[in-house]
Amino acid sequence: MNMAKIHVLDEHIANQIAAGEVVERPASVVKELVENAIDAGSTRIEVTVEEGGLNSIRVKDNGSGIEPDDCETAFYRHATSKIANGRDLFQITSLGFRGEALPSIAAVSKVTLLTASGDDGKGRLIDIEGGNLIRNEDAPSGQGTDFAVRELFFNTPARLKYMKSIQTELGHISDAMYRMALAHPAISFTLHHNGNQLLHTLGNGDLLQVIAAVYGTSAAKAMLPISAEDPDYRITGYVSRPEWTRSNRNAVTTIVGGRYIRSNGLNAAIMRAYHTLLPINRYPLLVMQLDMHPSLVDVNVHPAKLEVRFSKEAELYKFVEEEIRKVLLGQSLIPRPGKETIGPKGSSSFIQEQFAFTKAGAGSPKEETEPRRENYASAPFNGSTGSSSSFGSMEGTVMSGSTYAQEQRSGVNEGPVPQAREAYAPYGSGSRTPASPRPEGSSGSSFYPPAAAPARGQIPVAEELWAPAERLEPGLPAFPELNYIGQHHGTYIIAQNDSGLYLIDQHAAHERINYEFYYEKFGRPEDASQELLLPITLEFTPSESRQLSERLHWFQQAGVYLEHFGGQTFLVRSLPYWFPEGDEKAVVEEMAEWVLSERMIDLAKLREKSSILCSCKASIKANQKLTEMEVETLLNRLAACRQPYTCPHGRPIVISFSSYDLEKLFKRVM
Repeated sequence: MNMAKIHVLDEHIANQIAAGEVVERPASVVKELVENAIDAGSTRIEVTVEEGGLNSIRVKDNGSGIEPDDCETAFYRHATSKIANGRDLFQITSLGFRGEALPSIAAVSKVTLLTASGDDGKGRLIDIEGGNLIRNEDAPSGQGTDFAVRELFFNTPARLKYMKSIQTELGHISDAMYRMALAHPAISFTLHHNGNQLLHTLGNGDLLQVIAAVYGTSAAKAMLPISAEDPDYRITGYVSRPEWTRSNRNAVTTIVGGRYIRSNGLNAAIMRAYHTLLPINRYPLLVMQLDMHPSLVDVNVHPAKLEVRFSKEAELYKFVEEEIRKVLLGQSLIPRPGKETIGPKGSSSFIQEQFAFTKAGAGSPKEETEPRRENYASAPFNGSTGSSSSFGSMEGTVMSGSTYAQEQRSGVNEGPVPQAREAYAPYGSGSRTPASPRPEGSSGSSFYPPAAAPARGQIPVAEELWAPAERLEPGLPAFPELNYIGQHHGTYIIAQNDSGLYLIDQHAAHERINYEFYYEKFGRPEDASQELLLPITLEFTPSESRQLSERLHWFQQAGVYLEHFGGQTFLVRSLPYWFPEGDEKAVVEEMAEWVLSERMIDLAKLREKSSILCSCKASIKANQKLTEMEVETLLNRLAACRQPYTCPHGRPIVISFSSYDLEKLFKRVM
């Protein structure tokens, strides 16, 4: 006779198994209990932990408390006060289902609950050890809940064995507390560990003060408010200026429905918004609250509700990218020297330094009150979204020689108009021979940019390359007018104005100028491609050659006609005439390396990558002396760029020292 092999687990064992899913580490307990306190309407939440939470965790709040008859029921599996029927699952507005995690926590620890639902001093006390009820009796208590968890994992030694160091576990607890404090600035949060205060927020609703409490005042001063909405979504919060960066994404906090969430799509949209504004492998500080109808988001796709699913993902990502970009490009992004605050480390991150806080949507500091750029759709960074047609949407970056000459006469951009660095023979000749001399007094540098597309039989001049002020988007903060002083080590241009002293990285500045030129040109590279008299020969490994043979059509999209000549050899038959002369082979080789390294090739990214490669090759280098005329021309053209503050790699172009900064350095003011 066969015996049944399937049976229902004992309730106690089931709770221990569930604890393995809900209670991953001490930080999981803190998160669940604090979220319950928030759902209870608390305005003050105090968290006290010892030995990284492994010894004890205590969460005390002043919320609505638990009714006496519900206290024991709250520790039953699947008990909740938030869900009544199936429809409620699709319109969740709370952080958790009140009490759903309590049985899991109680199964692997010793729990004491003291709670009162009124202010009459009558409360209920419950003790549970390892899931077994020890005591349930009346006890005096003020309104709210005091939840103590001791000896976490005392009856599951295998789980306890795999806990990390005290500092590691404390780091996870602190991170969870920081996120919840940022998500709920109207609640006062306090965190103590072994008697030391690690966090204290005022609970006055000022998000910028919470940012200062978590990351320090230096970080808070670098924040820009963001507030925007469309028919489906609303964004509020703060984004950091590009000079304030981190080495990881830990300072990116996205909040949906009062809950911190992780979203690869939103992270990608945020990084696209900072495109070319941040150095490689650096990340911003951002606190962004997303509000939407509950039906547009599903919070039940992750056990810890850290990941969510949006109903209109593409629209949301585009909205976030565009709005953050508008805020960033509406500012003068010239950094001033100062110590960057790395983040919340040490015994206390609540710094008492005072400064003027500005709430999101209430305006920004005086030096950043210029109106924001309105026409974001025409910015060159739109190409990163994957639309090939938007790649060339840099209308206004190319101007006619007559327009530029008129601008010169009007004094908009003072200084001489140099000739082009070089001019090329008409289309179809297959040669690329210099045709115009450098200006008199030139140092022989490669400062002068590639020529614009010539008509047959004409020699182009540099005036055709640069946009006049009236062609730039309205409202863009004006680049400061600078007076040239000198050059430091042939690398940094020194300039001044009434506000202070400026240092300009000449290579980064020229890169930005060339990048915006090439970016526009790569929008229609086929029109400028011409055959070479002598093809360029490239060789690759056998495996690279096989892959490259299948991807040759991508080079044609960039105006480069690459032909497999046999074996491991390829020939460049033609390419755009405006490729940086002398570096054509190097640029095509690096393009090939990028094409081979990408699993999925995006046309817009290929063209952008090509623009960056060309701009870097064609730009002046460090330790290169420039004449005063070249410097003046460089500054004028930099001022005409759409985004003159960072190079294509995200490094700063200009750094300023205010007169006050200099006076402080020389102790003229104390």
